[in-house]
Amino acid sequence: MDRLKLVLQYFQSNSESISNGICVILALVSVKLYTSFDFNCPCIPQYNKLYALGVMFVPPVILFLLGVMINRHTGVMMEEWARPAGKRTKNPAVIKYLFSAMMQRALLAPMVWILVTLLDGKCFICAFSMSVDPKHFTGLPNNTGLDLVKILAKVPCKEDVIFKNSSFRKAVSRYVRCYSQAIGWSILLFLILFGAVARVIKPCFNHATFLQTRYWSNYLDMEQKLFDETCVLHAREFARKCVVQFFEGMHDDMILRLPLPHTLRTRKSHSEYEEEERLHGITRKEQMDHLLQTWYQCRPELDVTKLAFRPSLCITWEDHKGHILYSDV
Repeated sequence: MDRLKLVLQYFQSNSESISNGICVILALVSVKLYTSFDFNCPCIPQYNKLYALGVMFVPPVILFLLGVMINRHTGVMMEEWARPAGKRTKNPAVIKYLFSAMMQRALLAPMVWILVTLLDGKCFICAFSMSVDPKHFTGLPNNTGLDLVKILAKVPCKEDVIFKNSSFRKAVSRYVRCYSQAIGWSILLFLILFGAVARVIKPCFNHATFLQTRYWSNYLDMEQKLFDETCVLHAREFARKCVVQFFEGMHDDMILRLPLPHTLRTRKSHSEYEEEERLHGITRKEQMDHLLQTWYQCRPELDVTKLAFRPSLCITWEDHKGHILYSDV
């Protein structure tokens, strides 16, 4: 149970871990779907290859599209690529990094499906049993009245009566399955070698550039998440203020309003300061629409020095000669 909690905490730590977890789940789902899928070859020369290749490649396309849609890097990459430049220039290296990360995760489940089908061999037997030269095998049933192509097309159907007392079907199936498994293991070996070589030679390139690219890609992801969270807080506070004003306006005739002294008018409670902090001085719909449009058209430049120091409100009481009697921050 503790290990499960640690795994869940890892996947919830950041969006990259969540994307990795979703891709792993998709890969496991693809294996489960294939094992539960009842593969029945039509055993008809015109449809065997079409059906088998469809089973082998159509589900990977669907899994790839699902991987692209659920990957957070896809949205971040498209927003960064399509946004107006404004005050912040676009970094093509960051877009390439996000595209590469998205493709690597989206291709995991399709590759698992293709490898499983190749190692299992059923699809390959159905698609290419008619391409086998029957001269290399004994026990060909020649008393059925069928031509050679139709006999080979029925090899995937082990319940067919023409192979009842013949070892021909098993020999052809083993032969084609060996080819299928050889291709599957070769692809797996190539992927492992490619990943190992890429991991080894990666430090040989400019590692500082890679770190910068990865930092700013994480920054874009985090900026979008913080912007969404800030919008939610702002919308909540804006809605609360509008609702409170509505109910207060219903009782205007029962409220006695008196002018507040100047010294007390400047005093605000801590909660009022928090409300203004969340609203950031935006009190109308037009202001909010203009702010969101400005955010889209002109992202702020990456310079936070002007936000390093923020002025605080200081209330000072002086006598008639200008001497400070009391100061409150």
